[in-house]
Formats: sequence, C-alpha cells, structure tokens
Amino acid sequence: MNAHTEVLSIPGPVGAIDISVDRPQNAPVRGLALVSHPHPLFAGTKDNKVAQTLARTFVALGYATVRPNFRGVGGTEGEHDKGIGEQDDQLAVIAWMRQQTAWSPDVATLPLALGGFSFGSFVTTHVARRLAEAGTPAQRLALVGTAASRWEVCDVPADTIVIHGELDDTVPLASVLDWARPQELPVIVIPGADHFFHRKLHLIKQLIVNAWATTSA
Repeated sequence: MNAHTEVLSIPGPVGAIDISVDRPQNAPVRGLALVSHPHPLFAGTKDNKVAQTLARTFVALGYATVRPNFRGVGGTEGEHDKGIGEQDDQLAVIAWMRQQTAWSPDVATLPLALGGFSFGSFVTTHVARRLAEAGTPAQRLALVGTAASRWEVCDVPADTIVIHGELDDTVPLASVLDWARPQELPVIVIPGADHFFHRKLHLIKQLIVNAWATTSA
C-alpha cells in the first residue's frame, strides 16, 4: 500500500495467513483495526482499492491496521469456506494483533475497529457478533458496499458507519436500506458511486474520519 507496509505470514487455524500491516508513522498507536476484503472467488484480495482506502483511513485515525487475505488468496492457506472459516481466521489475526507489544505496550487493551467491503462486510458483521458474545466487543464498525442482498449480514451496533453507492448494481441500495430499516440504522449514500466507488474513494475516507472525530470516544 505504501513504503511502510509490512507483508507478513502468521499462523492461522488451517495454515498460514498472508497479511499486510500499516501503522501510524511518528505517532502513537491509539487503536487496532482489521479490514476484510471483497469476495475471493471474484478477484477480491487485501489489495483491493476499497480495502486499501479503509486501511489508509484507519491509519490516519491512529490505528495499527491489518488486512489479511482470505483463505486461498495470495499466501493464505486453505480453501474458500463461504465466510465461515474466514471468521475463525479473522479472530486469529485479532489475537495475533493483541500480542504485538512493539506497536504499543498497551496493545492488549487498545480499542479494536473493524472495516469490511462487500463480502468482507458480511464476514465483519459475524466477527463483530462473535467478539460481542465473547465479552470483547469491537469499538466500532465501518461497512462499505454492505452485501445485504447476497449473504446473511448480522445486525450491527447503532454507531456503525454504513456507506453505499447510489448506483451500486452488485448490491442494490434498496437491499441495504431493507437491512438497515429495522435497526433504525442510518446509511450514507454517495451519489453517483458504483459498487467499487470509482473516483469516489476519497469520500469514503472523508466520511469515516469525520464520523470518528465527532462520535467516537
């Protein structure tokens, strides 16, 4: 992603997990962030532009950020598991992040943010639910292109940031509104944006940074 990106391989439930790590430069780490990429069977990887934009955004907010490749992508071992085993892998990455005392002496207790794009949003909501059930909830979620019409996306906390493109023809905006409506969850719509937010990526960062500054502790 940039000159400071570290590409590492860490152990996971079914073998190696290929990750990219980005950290704030010349500033303390105020939190941890995990970013989930789009569908691996449709060329989704940790280097997807929206996933990279989410990572840049979290780094700008002071978060040490990790983007893993899902199973079967890049150097990550295993086979695509329809988002089920992928949750286990994401939780293993979080556990690994909590051990990185070189990032911060308080790394084990730093707040955790979760970001996901498309298929990654589906995985992210299930990871968030499992963390909450374990008594270790994420600080906040940021979901982009939420795949509500394609997979069973969990309900999310009220402060979740949901960003969607007006012209998304992969996940229609109406399906996201149908998912959000019973939760009374606001959805931020970017006019003219398609599913991959061509020429609109800067707005994703702007919207999340502004929301974090005004409502996150």
